[in-house]
Amino acid sequence: MDGIIDAFSNVGVLTITVIFAVIIIVLARCVKIVPQAQAFVIERLGGYKETWSVGLHLKMPLIDKVAKRVILKEQVVDFPPQPVITKDNVTMRIDTVVFFQITDPKLFSYGVENPIMAIENLTATTLRNIIGDLELDETLTSRETINTKMRASLDMATDPWGIKVNRVELKNIIPPAAIQDAMEKQMKAERERREAILIAEGEKKSTILVAEGKKASAILDAEADKQAQILRAEAKKEATIREAEGQAQAILAIQQANADGIRFIKEAGADDTVIQLKSLEAFAKAADGKATKIIIPSDIQGLAGSVKSLVEIAKD
Repeated sequence: MDGIIDAFSNVGVLTITVIFAVIIIVLARCVKIVPQAQAFVIERLGGYKETWSVGLHLKMPLIDKVAKRVILKEQVVDFPPQPVITKDNVTMRIDTVVFFQITDPKLFSYGVENPIMAIENLTATTLRNIIGDLELDETLTSRETINTKMRASLDMATDPWGIKVNRVELKNIIPPAAIQDAMEKQMKAERERREAILIAEGEKKSTILVAEGKKASAILDAEADKQAQILRAEAKKEATIREAEGQAQAILAIQQANADGIRFIKEAGADDTVIQLKSLEAFAKAADGKATKIIIPSDIQGLAGSVKSLVEIAKD
């Protein structure tokens, strides 16, 4: 009897332990922590109840469940190339990149079955509509315009799904092979043209620099000749001045010597005849020089005549 009681006691303890363990597990599963930049969509008995934001939350066991975990960060989707036809009937392939963000988790969860696929199809349709109004050249040169139009159209279309489209970028525009070859040839011709222009401009600049160098050299040579002529003229002028000054000093010295001689003769008491003879000697010396004309005073002429008479008498 005691064994049966002990067995029932053990079963009771085990049952209570299991019940407590189940309760703890259920309570643990009812406690939820929502991470940053996420939101949980909660359903009760299959219907939408609420949206949990960041933090600690408790749900009713068995009747509440987390229907969807929604990421609120900006997301990027790269869609494969889509065939599009331009206004001038050129078929090309364009792949796009869409940057979007979920703003309403409830609408995102219940608005559309597959949001990413819906955005992809909507992007392809919008792209075809926009490219269909543009010609090939406009398509290749109007990326920014196309991006702006697509963003506005997609943002408006995805608003009922709780999605905001921030940016749309055309990643690659792939025209047909024949057009690619023509574009490559055109780009090659353009590069060659620019290269020829650069070479011609370089040669022109080189010619201009050479001409300017020659001009500067000629100017410097002319300036050097001018300075040399000025220096030679100044040197010649200086030499002439020095020569004239030397001659003037020599004349002054001769005159001073003659004056000193006359003064000495007078101091020695010489008579007029001696003075006249000295004058005659001075004129004789002057006659030996380079002067072509000599003016002789009348008194000296008379003296010279007397001397000549005396000489003739002496010869007779």
